[in-house]
Amino acid sequence: MSLTKADINKQGWEDSEFPILCETCLGDNPYVRMSKQPFGKECKTCNRPFTVFRWLPGSNMRHKKTEICQNCAKLKNVCQTCILDLQYGLPVQVRDTALGIKPDAPTTDINRQYHAQNLANKMEGDDSGDPYGGGALGSAGNRDILKNLARSEPYYKRNRAHICSFYVKGECNRGASCPYRHEIPEENKDMAKQNIKDRYRGVNDPVAKKILGRTNNMKSSLAPPEDTSVTTLFITGLDSTIEQQHIKDFFYAFGEIKSVIIVQKSNCAFVNFVTRTSAELAAEKVDSVGLVLNGIPLRVSWGKPRPKGPKAPGGSQPVDVTKMKVPAPPSMEAKNDAAKYPSQDPTSQGSSALGSNPTSSS
Repeated sequence: MSLTKADINKQGWEDSEFPILCETCLGDNPYVRMSKQPFGKECKTCNRPFTVFRWLPGSNMRHKKTEICQNCAKLKNVCQTCILDLQYGLPVQVRDTALGIKPDAPTTDINRQYHAQNLANKMEGDDSGDPYGGGALGSAGNRDILKNLARSEPYYKRNRAHICSFYVKGECNRGASCPYRHEIPEENKDMAKQNIKDRYRGVNDPVAKKILGRTNNMKSSLAPPEDTSVTTLFITGLDSTIEQQHIKDFFYAFGEIKSVIIVQKSNCAFVNFVTRTSAELAAEKVDSVGLVLNGIPLRVSWGKPRPKGPKAPGGSQPVDVTKMKVPAPPSMEAKNDAAKYPSQDPTSQGSSALGSNPTSSS
């Protein structure tokens, strides 16, 4: 009887029954069908074989599959397909920047599997080794920042089919039966250079850079204006579920509120404070933690000062009434001199300027 020694490298191989996916990648179809292939491919982060799942998230969508193993997904708390955070749907770089976590994964293939095995064993034995557990997400300010950046609903457009390369060249003959999209791609060289390993480690991610840049622009809009008479904050992104009382409950702690005006057609609101100090305190708080009402992230900026005096036609600058020159009314003689036709002259055809009736001489 011969005994075969177990392969040491197979100890870290993954054999799972269901993938770890986000709601967007899973799709809106509740009766999704998946194909399972044990040890079908190597994980694109740790290079260990894992169980590959493949499915169609919905009609007019492209087939999707898992890209990384479950151990790597659990370590970063990300989806196995899109490599985005499971709780907020944000890139790893954005989440780690908000939480102040530095990437510790090796950047080369040397000892990559050894590093992954150590982290997997640490997670199985002690939950405190998870950097994305209760300790890192315990700060309310960090949670508010991530909620302000996260999407409130699944973004199913991410599952659409790829753009047909033959259509771009003008050579696609399939027409409506083509499974790919017939659209002209947008020229964005940065977005085209996406790497799964960099996205997983949270470095050099073009999507994360775009989100962080948008966040910086939002923060710069909350800088106090030079005009100290401005005490109004402008809120955009509202929906029908947000009422006036919800806005007052958030801003009343910063000072006395003069009025809250909601414009339903434009999905915006104006918060008018009594003092400038109260408005600055509210803007500073929103700038640090963001504004989320009823689970909806909102954008806040300073209001614009109203121009004093009447506005000039076609412009926004006020007009000084005292310096306006009013032309004098034209005289009767000027009107008579300007007449060109007899019908415009009241003294023609026998009529009298004094109003007497014309008489005929025999």
